[in-house]
Amino acid sequence: MINNSYYNFFASFANKSKLDIIMALRERPLSVSEIVKKVDMEQSAVSHNLLKMTKCHMLDVKRKGKERIYSLNKETITPIFDIAEKHVKANCTGQCYCEYKCSKPRRSLCLKK
Repeated sequence: MINNSYYNFFASFANKSKLDIIMALRERPLSVSEIVKKVDMEQSAVSHNLLKMTKCHMLDVKRKGKERIYSLNKETITPIFDIAEKHVKANCTGQCYCEYKCSKPRRSLCLKK
């Protein structure tokens, strides 16, 4: 059903492992080994998440020799994160409940600015 597709799409952004990969790819296209180093995850977990996100066309993949280079879908995913970044910078700075790159435990108040 279409609702399941929406759920799976937005669940990718709520999944910390997938979000870590997306945030790494916001910087530049990366190979699997580069992603593994950036997100500090097992190669098999990274590959599993990349496969799911590639099937949903959230990521683009190109071959460079024996490597696969992953990048964000510039038509849809990059604009979504540009809008999210604009929102976060305007509305979520100073006080936020976060888990991503936060030194505080999950669901605690983070006072980063």
